[in-house]
Amino acid sequence: MKFFEKYYPILLAFLSFLYSIYLWFSASTPGEQLEGLYVGLWPVTILAFAIAIRQRRNDD
Repeated sequence: MKFFEKYYPILLAFLSFLYSIYLWFSASTPGEQLEGLYVGLWPVTILAFAIAIRQRRNDD
């Protein structure tokens, strides 16, 4: 259980990355490919928020 508490942001970011790849390659029109690009930004955001939250937790 400690493993998931520590590494859940990485798991979420990886799942988001896989979802963006799925959206990109399953798109039938260029407009749908933009959905894949949008979701592709989520891993960076998830990891950035996880770093910020952990830094705030360690400051207390």
